[in-house]
Amino acid sequence: MEDGSVHRLVLISGVNGYIAAVTAKQFLDNGYSVRGTVRKLSSAQPLIEGPLKSHAQSGHFTVVEVPDITVDGAFDEAVKGVTAIAHMASPVSFNFTDPVPILHAAIHGTKTLLTSAYTHAGPTLKTIVLISSIAAIRNQTPAPYTFSETDWNDYAESEVQRLGTDTPGPVIYSASKTASEKAFWEFRDTVHPSFTMTAINPVFVIGPPLIAPATPAAVGETVQSIWDVFRGAAPAASPVVLSSTVDVRDVARLMVYPVEHAQATDGERYIASSATQHPQAIADILRKAMPEARGRIEEGTPGVGYREDWQADGKNGYAVDNRKAGRLLGGWIPFDESVVDTAKSFVGLV
Repeated sequence: MEDGSVHRLVLISGVNGYIAAVTAKQFLDNGYSVRGTVRKLSSAQPLIEGPLKSHAQSGHFTVVEVPDITVDGAFDEAVKGVTAIAHMASPVSFNFTDPVPILHAAIHGTKTLLTSAYTHAGPTLKTIVLISSIAAIRNQTPAPYTFSETDWNDYAESEVQRLGTDTPGPVIYSASKTASEKAFWEFRDTVHPSFTMTAINPVFVIGPPLIAPATPAAVGETVQSIWDVFRGAAPAASPVVLSSTVDVRDVARLMVYPVEHAQATDGERYIASSATQHPQAIADILRKAMPEARGRIEEGTPGVGYREDWQADGKNGYAVDNRKAGRLLGGWIPFDESVVDTAKSFVGLV
């Protein structure tokens, strides 16, 4: 940390979420205190009584209830005394059917937090980091094309306006992330706050959750491809929603970085992307690393359909430029390590 202090207080909204929980642990393990927000206090009990128990007992991990993040003043109390904020509370699903409440939560949740931070956090607040998404970057530029932090999604919001409740779930999600991040930067450009502001834009996030899923139904959408192969589905039958992936622990490291390097990252976006997933690669990795599951995991066609370095083969004409964030981290967690660690969280489900 820049000033060498310990237990500076970070507010993490939606702390019980998949990425947010891992981010909370990353901050705590690096000497910060964390105040998390949840809609209901009961939803944080698995963290308090589980992997973050020692931090809770020491008082360095606390949780407050914010029932509705879109209500004006919702975060007024939560932001007091914090030195940094990681805004991570936002609807996440590819199966949304009604865009209205999703966009409302994404946009107004961001606006209310920023307003509370500006008016109630006080001079201790140094930086706010937003978890955005590659969905706010990917657009319909014809292939071949490499997406970078300068790109913006230029179609999802208009599609929502055109199609309403007929809008496909992934497009609704993309529109919500785009609108949320636009609101984030609009606030910065309009208000010119004293605190710095940074956005992290992950691709499909894989890697081990802080709390293993208790049932198959609890398996997260972004690790569904790994779960499908692990439970015995044929690799050829396991769909990949998005091929670009990044480990959740790398995303957590990226969320911490702007807090420790506020001025250097002010006003910046960072794409978090490290590998390209393929169901056959997942099968090959797991059959080698977990011989006890080999009889269940379908063999498929070993070695076919992916590169050994887990990078994009360029066949679809699109790529993602991950160099900007990669320079901050000094390297990414290898894809095979992410796959194996994710699968270990499924062991009790089959």
